[in-house]
Amino acid sequence: MNYPAIVSRPEWQAARDDLLKAEKELMRAHDALNARRRRLPMTEIVRDYRFASPTRNDLRLVDLFEGRDQLIIYHNMLNHGSDHICPGCSKYSDNLMNNFAHLHARRTSFTMVSRAKVPQIERVKARMGWTFPWVSCHGTSFHEEMVTAQDNASFGLSVFMRQGDRVFQSWFTSGRGVEQGSNTFGLLDLTPWGRQEAWEQSPPGWPQEPTYGWLRLHDEYPDDPVARRQGDLAPHVVPG
Repeated sequence: MNYPAIVSRPEWQAARDDLLKAEKELMRAHDALNARRRRLPMTEIVRDYRFASPTRNDLRLVDLFEGRDQLIIYHNMLNHGSDHICPGCSKYSDNLMNNFAHLHARRTSFTMVSRAKVPQIERVKARMGWTFPWVSCHGTSFHEEMVTAQDNASFGLSVFMRQGDRVFQSWFTSGRGVEQGSNTFGLLDLTPWGRQEAWEQSPPGWPQEPTYGWLRLHDEYPDDPVARRQGDLAPHVVPG
């Protein structure tokens, strides 16, 4: 198993300071991209989609705002008639905040939407211990028109705004675009071994696996590798 080079504290500080310059440049570039996103035009959603929750079967899209001005929707892949729970969607869900008060303070709501029926959604939420809002669009074309029609995606993240009862879509992303809402990848990106996936530009000997190949539902991982193999920080290594 290979590790980063070991240097003196002053040498490490100099290397870290040099990297910090690039990190600040990237941060400023990201700020500029966010500013560009804020200036995107919007498109009105005119179809009368209806959603179901454990308490209501006739929710309109505007109702999902819960009276706030902005709405973020994660389009979960969970589908009616399938027992498959997407590990990627589940990882995203595991990283969602338990308390949306800070988001609400900025006049923004969050909900998850999928094509599965409410009883199936509730079973998955109970199993995984999730409490965030999650409604069903079963029987509508919402997923196909909001997700599949855009880049032929199967999951994604949308942002909507409202003016009274009029709803507009301002943004959509799929694939790696949804990562900014996931602190797992953000935290792993700070570590020497990163995400430990094959696409990363890592030095020879770094632990790497096929992209997303390691992902499981959080109750399907093997027992804690630290407890199982005390001192071994990388139990998953692709043979070289």
